[in-house]
Amino acid sequence: MTMKKGDSFSSGYLAVFATVVIWSTPSLFQFYLIRYYEPWSQNFYRYLVAFLAVLPFVFLRFRAKGGRIDGAAFIACLIPSLPNVVHQITQTVALYHMGPGVYAIFGRSTVIFTAVLAVIFFPEERHVIRQWQFQMGTALGLIGAIGVVYFQEGWQAGAMPLRGFAIAFIASFCWALYSVLVKRPSAMLGPIRSFGIISFITSFLLLPLTIVFGKIATPLQVDAGVNIILIVSAVTCISLAHVLYYVAIKKVGVALSQTLQLICPAGAMGLSALFFGERLTPAQLGSAGLLLLGAFLAMQVKPATDPVALEEV
Repeated sequence: MTMKKGDSFSSGYLAVFATVVIWSTPSLFQFYLIRYYEPWSQNFYRYLVAFLAVLPFVFLRFRAKGGRIDGAAFIACLIPSLPNVVHQITQTVALYHMGPGVYAIFGRSTVIFTAVLAVIFFPEERHVIRQWQFQMGTALGLIGAIGVVYFQEGWQAGAMPLRGFAIAFIASFCWALYSVLVKRPSAMLGPIRSFGIISFITSFLLLPLTIVFGKIATPLQVDAGVNIILIVSAVTCISLAHVLYYVAIKKVGVALSQTLQLICPAGAMGLSALFFGERLTPAQLGSAGLLLLGAFLAMQVKPATDPVALEEV
């Protein structure tokens, strides 16, 4: 029985909104877990769990598609894994300096960074920089991103708010770089296989860093409930959300799927206010509006991007 077009579009909307709900929570999970897991071990175990969760599907895709991973494909997956490792660590460290809701808003600046990097790496896309939506969106987004962090009050920014901003900036920039660099392996292997290999490489790279700088034995030293929360965050925010987003991209398109992702910071702010008592100042609310408006404008001219890395995992 063939699915009707309307049913397909409805299922696409369900996939989009499920992804929005899931991707409203990563910074909250990470903020909760930093009480027990320092950044190195938290990210190593989250990515290890995500890799193990997607591994059966990777095997199925390789069995269906055939072929093996050659050197070129492995290098293509290794290159985006490097900025991904930096992003995973810095986004967790940033939560020592700002609330999860503020970081979720700041993270929307990746839309602008991705557009800029796409212009740099892909000559055929450089025409977008001449469009007024891109120019105005970039300016508004950067002003808003700075304001969201600069105007925070009463949070754990300590005596060095600029350090927190710099760390958050690096995290957002590295995610944008990852989003651009992952285009090649995704085209070569498809989203499921490329994500499986990249999640393995990311875990492999995080292992020695965790041994040297972190606490590899953390899962044995915390309550079972904490480990369950880490597993849930990895399976939902990294593995499941990607699968749902691929469905959304296929059924309703890239533009609509990305536009609706701008709802995520509102969900993150609401949940953070509920669980952690985070509040935005009036100046931060205004800055958040500028950032989201800038991201929306920039997205109107950004070329279609492969779905594998459009959002933060």
